[in-house]
Amino acid sequence: MKIPLTPLRCLHRAIDLYGHKEGLVCGSNRFTYSQFGERCERLGSALQRAGVLKDDRVAYLSFNTHRLLEGYYGVIQAHAIVMPLNVRLTPAELGSILLHAEPRILFYESDFGPLVRALSQVWRGMLTICLDTEYEDFLATGDPGRADIFAFNEDSIAELFYTSGSTGTPKGVMLSHRTVYMHALAVAGNFNHDDTAVELHTIPLFHANGWGRPQTAPMMGLKQVMVRRFDPEFVCRMIQDEGATAMSLVPTMAAAMLNFPGLSNYNLSSLKQIFLGGAASSVELVSKLEQTFHCEALVGYGLTETCPVATSARKKGTVTYADDADRLRRQTMAGWPLPGTMVRVVDANMVDVPRDMTCVGEIVIAGDNVMDGYYREPEATAAVMSGEWFHSGDMAVWDNEGYVHIVDRKKDIIISGGENISSIEVEKAISAHPDVLETAVVGAPDPRWGEIPVAFVVAKPGSGLTEDGIREFLATRLAKFKSPRLYEFVTDPLPKGGTGKILKRELREKYWAGKEKRVQG
Repeated sequence: MKIPLTPLRCLHRAIDLYGHKEGLVCGSNRFTYSQFGERCERLGSALQRAGVLKDDRVAYLSFNTHRLLEGYYGVIQAHAIVMPLNVRLTPAELGSILLHAEPRILFYESDFGPLVRALSQVWRGMLTICLDTEYEDFLATGDPGRADIFAFNEDSIAELFYTSGSTGTPKGVMLSHRTVYMHALAVAGNFNHDDTAVELHTIPLFHANGWGRPQTAPMMGLKQVMVRRFDPEFVCRMIQDEGATAMSLVPTMAAAMLNFPGLSNYNLSSLKQIFLGGAASSVELVSKLEQTFHCEALVGYGLTETCPVATSARKKGTVTYADDADRLRRQTMAGWPLPGTMVRVVDANMVDVPRDMTCVGEIVIAGDNVMDGYYREPEATAAVMSGEWFHSGDMAVWDNEGYVHIVDRKKDIIISGGENISSIEVEKAISAHPDVLETAVVGAPDPRWGEIPVAFVVAKPGSGLTEDGIREFLATRLAKFKSPRLYEFVTDPLPKGGTGKILKRELREKYWAGKEKRVQG
């Protein structure tokens, strides 16, 4: 018998097998999986009584809380589409998204009250409900009751995530019930075999499922601990107090953890795995994380359009490491595909480039985890698809073991004097300097070379780092043509998106305003 694939089955499994277990910790709130499941069911019922119809969009403007997590199940139980919004987008960007998606309801935290009042004037077709003051009363209008799985079409859309707009206007990535469920299975099969594990939700849940954890964790009976807003001290306290075993970080978060002065004051021995993604990581970063936290640090790769995880640098039985340095080198790559995912590195004609870790091509992805398209944008969808293959826009090399190593984003490749320079490679080299807190490298127009690399550097407080010091440090690490021609030392943190990923487009704008940036084809 064919049973529809839907993330609701992840919740039902948690209730049936782990109902009495403490499944969710959020501040002072603690819920067993039975209690959490009932709240999700009441939400689904309340939404339908409030007039939410099939395929209506229900938006959330919230940091990581149990109420947002309940939306992942309650909204889709009502046959609607859950739409978490990036809280770090500008009012103009959020207004544009609301006009495009036309949500029926917007749930929001009180922190965003003034913003929501303004957004309500932009899109007047939605009911707004404050999660802090109105939500519990709204929940009380619903009844508990398990959804009939057979009433769901697995190909209907369950989730809608708007991309950050790094390449233009934000696009709504549609993920079906089937896509989300299959991705959860793939993540669970690779990483979550231990039902005594404790997962920290450190990645914002408005970012493509917080890397797949909201479905995988209940499916496998994991205890989930909400991190409302990333703060190194709070994360350390949750690791110590709740016995957290795993967390996911982007490199800027990882750097913040490593540079947290109070790190040694906490017992972090329960931690077993740190997952890195969202931006390129260096060997030095992975090595420092393992040495500091005494656990495995693994890099992974994916996009909102791939639900999001497509590959990970987990161990592979056919690979023998020459030494520990070789292990770290491989562990820092994007890695090899998850089950149900196919990954290739191709040239402009969709022909595989040689698997020699030298020839550069674009990563294309096909499989169970690829999006169902961009919402209301068939032309934009067609532009990134070659048949079943999704064009990632990421340039990479690969080997015969299927390991993929990202060189750069297509738009971030710097073409200087006819040479292609990977901004990621330059950033990794600069980041290896012990006095560098964070850095980003972009291309700037130059009348002689076409483009030159420019480095933005934030030095560690009191380090006395100088441009000459960095240049000397890089002299034996980078070819001369790859080294930045200009350095900008800044004291404020570099601009970041919702997950802490550095927004290079904002740094690049200073140099490219009014000019057209060339993109490698």
